[in-house]
Amino acid sequence: INNGANQRFIITPNNGYHVDSVIVDGTKTDSLTGFTFINVVTNHTIRTTYTINTYTIVSSSGSNGTISPLGNISTNHGTNRRFIISSNTGYHVDSVIVDGSKVDSISGFTFSNITTNHTIRATFAINTFTISASSDANGHITPVGNTTVNYGSSKQFVFSSNTGYHIDMVT
Repeated sequence: INNGANQRFIITPNNGYHVDSVIVDGTKTDSLTGFTFINVVTNHTIRTTYTINTYTIVSSSGSNGTISPLGNISTNHGTNRRFIISSNTGYHVDSVIVDGSKVDSISGFTFSNITTNHTIRATFAINTFTISASSDANGHITPVGNTTVNYGSSKQFVFSSNTGYHIDMVT
């Protein structure tokens, strides 16, 4: 540039990056968007450094299962991050909530091309089973009909026979 002139430099990082520092004549400056040399009467240097943007994915889970990785997970701009969800024995994945919305996934979820912060939460529910109970006309079972029982629980059934009959078989 001509002696005594001004020269403006505009600093623009690429998508997914931010300006880390601007160094003018060996000294770091406070400006991250641009710098103007005013009344230039000598040679100068200007150098910029850039850093990739990072985002946080906060993962959590309810009791009776896990999500991996768990906690505050730092991820770089544009990357993918997979989360694996598994339930404890006797439980199943009840729901997976990503950024406040339930998603149709029970074994895991992948965030693709990450460009912002996210949240993911998994909840679990106990497995339930149905016991169907019935008897013929010459006796009774209590309770009768369909009974729901949680994994690992017990359920007692009482058998009684009409007068003159005995319990022949339980299947």
